[in-house]
Amino acid sequence: MTILMILAGFVLLVAGAELLVRGASRLAQAVGIPALIVGLTVVAFGTSAPEFAVSVQAGLEGQASIALGNVVGSNICNILLILGLSAVAAPLVASSQLVRLDVPVMIGVSLLVWLLATDGEIGRAEGVVLTAGLVAYTSFLILLAKRQNSRAKSDETRESSGDARTWRQLTVSAFFVAAGLALLVLGARWLVHGAVDLSRWLGVSELLIGLTIVAGGTSLPELATSLVAGLRGERDIAIGNVVGSNIFNLLGVLGASAAVAGAGVAVDPAALRFDIPVMTAAAIACLPVFFTGGRISRGEGLLLLAYYVAYLAFLALQATASSRFTTYTNAMLYIVIPLTFVGLICSVLHALRWGRRHGEEGQS
Repeated sequence: MTILMILAGFVLLVAGAELLVRGASRLAQAVGIPALIVGLTVVAFGTSAPEFAVSVQAGLEGQASIALGNVVGSNICNILLILGLSAVAAPLVASSQLVRLDVPVMIGVSLLVWLLATDGEIGRAEGVVLTAGLVAYTSFLILLAKRQNSRAKSDETRESSGDARTWRQLTVSAFFVAAGLALLVLGARWLVHGAVDLSRWLGVSELLIGLTIVAGGTSLPELATSLVAGLRGERDIAIGNVVGSNIFNLLGVLGASAAVAGAGVAVDPAALRFDIPVMTAAAIACLPVFFTGGRISRGEGLLLLAYYVAYLAFLALQATASSRFTTYTNAMLYIVIPLTFVGLICSVLHALRWGRRHGEEGQS
């Protein structure tokens, strides 16, 4: 029954997210929001709705480890698995706004959460601050979208946008949003209860369940959205969905979970030692990856996937108390990770040299 409850929760989450994204996207298109802004806001927030529902539900029921593990695990999954798979399926091109604004915001927010977690908890007041940060970031994106619209909008666009805003379409879109939210709430309730029962039955920590099963399940909407968007050539939506979801998870999901929980969200020492640093490192690694030629190649996508497999292997060895755990950890910390950062630095230097050479050729 526990496994059936978890599977049913996943199904309801995916169905609810699909209805929510479809309805919200139609509402956004009615007011003419650019594709990247749609990816960073409507699509990202919609596909992160499962994380929001699960973490807030877990926070209300005192399951802080699941709430935290869901957010941290989802962010790691979004970058390493979803972005990696999307790049392998179709190389992604990162816009200049992502490199200049949104990825640095994601890195800054990751570092802020790490700092707030150092005392062992993210309190209610800190949760309110994080939520306020989401409001400020979203407001800035809306202002940016309006500015871009005012420059590029033609009379024909205005006319077609006006025609699209019919009462019937708005009513249907609002129904999709409401139905999606209802399914998300029910699916989140089943998933949290099932995950807690499963962790007790298996004898593993709730943090591990949150980092793996719950995080992977609630990231299914992002995976489907980014893969489909990348294959259809909607590269801004594919990348914006991942970056926007990570920002929303930290500011909105974790912030709301801490704000509604009476004692805030307690931070497991294991998460503070390893998982939160991995989440932050994955966010930081996005900047040089996006910067090198403004694209994510298939090779870089495979590298991201390899790191996600390595991360899951670490969790498995840790949970089973394997004798190889120490050797594996040392190999990752002192060999694999340093070599990766050296490779990223070389890629950035190569991109800078390539850009300077072409700039000089253009001037001559």
